[in-house]
Amino acid sequence: MESKILMTGPMCLIENTNGRLMTNPEALKILSSIMQPVVVVAIVGLYRTGKSYLMNKLAGEKKGFSLGSTVQSHTKGIWMWCVSHPKKPDHILVLLDTEGLGDVEKGDNQNDSWIFALAILLSSTFVFNSMGTINQQAMDQLHYVTELTDRIRSKSSPDENDYEVDESADFVSFFPDFVWTLRDFSLDLEVHGQPITADEYLEYSLKLKKGTSEKDKNFNLPRLCIRKFFPKKKCFAFDRPVHGKKLRQLEKLHDAELDPEFVLQVANFCSYIFTHSKTKTLSGGIKVNGPRLEILVLTYVSAISSGDLPCLENAVLALAQIENSAAVQKAIAHYDQQMGQKVQLPMETFQELLDLHRDSEREAIEVFIRSSFKDVDHLFQKELAAQLDKKRDDFCEQNRKASSDRCSALLQDIFSPLEEEVKAGTYSKPGGYRLFIQKLQELKKKFYEEPNKGIQAEEMLQMYLKSKESMTDAILQTDQTLTTKEKDIEVERVKAESAQASTKMLEEMQRKNEQMMEQKERSYQEHVKQLTEKMERERAQLLQEQESTLALKLQEQERLLKEGFENESRRMQNEIRNLQNAMKKAFFPSLPRRRCTIS
Repeated sequence: MESKILMTGPMCLIENTNGRLMTNPEALKILSSIMQPVVVVAIVGLYRTGKSYLMNKLAGEKKGFSLGSTVQSHTKGIWMWCVSHPKKPDHILVLLDTEGLGDVEKGDNQNDSWIFALAILLSSTFVFNSMGTINQQAMDQLHYVTELTDRIRSKSSPDENDYEVDESADFVSFFPDFVWTLRDFSLDLEVHGQPITADEYLEYSLKLKKGTSEKDKNFNLPRLCIRKFFPKKKCFAFDRPVHGKKLRQLEKLHDAELDPEFVLQVANFCSYIFTHSKTKTLSGGIKVNGPRLEILVLTYVSAISSGDLPCLENAVLALAQIENSAAVQKAIAHYDQQMGQKVQLPMETFQELLDLHRDSEREAIEVFIRSSFKDVDHLFQKELAAQLDKKRDDFCEQNRKASSDRCSALLQDIFSPLEEEVKAGTYSKPGGYRLFIQKLQELKKKFYEEPNKGIQAEEMLQMYLKSKESMTDAILQTDQTLTTKEKDIEVERVKAESAQASTKMLEEMQRKNEQMMEQKERSYQEHVKQLTEKMERERAQLLQEQESTLALKLQEQERLLKEGFENESRRMQNEIRNLQNAMKKAFFPSLPRRRCTIS
């Protein structure tokens, strides 16, 4: 299956101009538009060793990355080509071709080291391309791998209890898989007369030499680094594709014009990359897409440009800051959408509104939990909680105002005819007070029967009646059919009725406060519940990653012991012990305590 081209051709992602590394905004823009997970394959090697040819084959094209045909290095910086993954649906294959290492025109190999480190940091599969056999010269060309401890940090600052720990011990947990491609390989793959595979040849070539001389140390150092940093390794040996000057036109030649063995070897290489190269993943199982890769590129290059070392933890935290902020907004947008669809103001009861808020809040928290990661001290979840609280309070205020406006209009509509009758003197006559009270009760009943008044109905009615007390009292006092005693009794009745209504409103207010307190407690518990579940998932993911790393380190330690390298084995044992201690901490996580995590 051929790759679908997302770009018409490669584009420079990281420019190397006059010894300075700079990102290309146009390339970053392309990355920012890729929402699918990315599989990142980077290739590194000496200039003029045919790196670009292999990358073009992975892209499914003959032309693309510059092959060149002279002793000059054609690729400067790091070039990118994004194509649809041919075997993983909804994934993008990001191909990174790097400038040739050891270019005599540069004079200084400082940038070579940074290009090598960036290729390691950005890729999920790292391809090292060299010519001929794996001899000491080939290992010497890989001296960049021995400098990685001086070029990359895994943590921004070591834990207070880990001051004796070699930080490079963490590299294996996030370094890419390693593929060594041997070009123009002319020897038979055999050892001591026995045929071996290319993978076995690589393992044989990585065997250490016993001895303590400086020569022995220099021999062992790159091999130790490859074995330590890249436990998953693969090797491909390629015959020479063509002979003579035809090699200069390699990108123009059809497969039928190439050595059949070479064509098959390239096909096997591409098939392996398509099948086994993993999605770029950060610590915690965070799958990288285009925008995330963009942030990683910017963070690493910025660190190098400012004289700092690229740091994985800092890059992940920078990425988390951006994505967690977006996760808060995404959660709030979901809440607004849900409430906008469900809420019809004014709501009849306060509890009804709180129930709708609680359902929408729970979904909003779920959206945030799914979209966020590395939320240090839960700062972004606290921000979400604060914004949701404000949204709830705003809805409560909107509900109160909508109810008040609705009731105010109803009171005006229902009681204005009565007020007109009072002005006309309808009730300023003997027996008028009783008629007035009778009419007043009828209108109150009518008000109560009106639907959709909301939570302010009683309070608005009582406020209205209180505002008309002087009018009611005037009718009472002018009614000559009532005795003074009857008038006094009526005054006391009205006062008692008013006091009873006030008591009822206070009880209603207290009930609302209790409902609000209950809602806040439920909100807190919902945050803690979902956060705890997420921490449990993250703990399980961390343990899985650490168990995988532990298995690889134990395997390497056993190999060192078999080869008789006790000192190196002891150093590996220290790394294993530190990892086991970290796993114990992960097994007993500190879960959020009440009121101390989300407030």
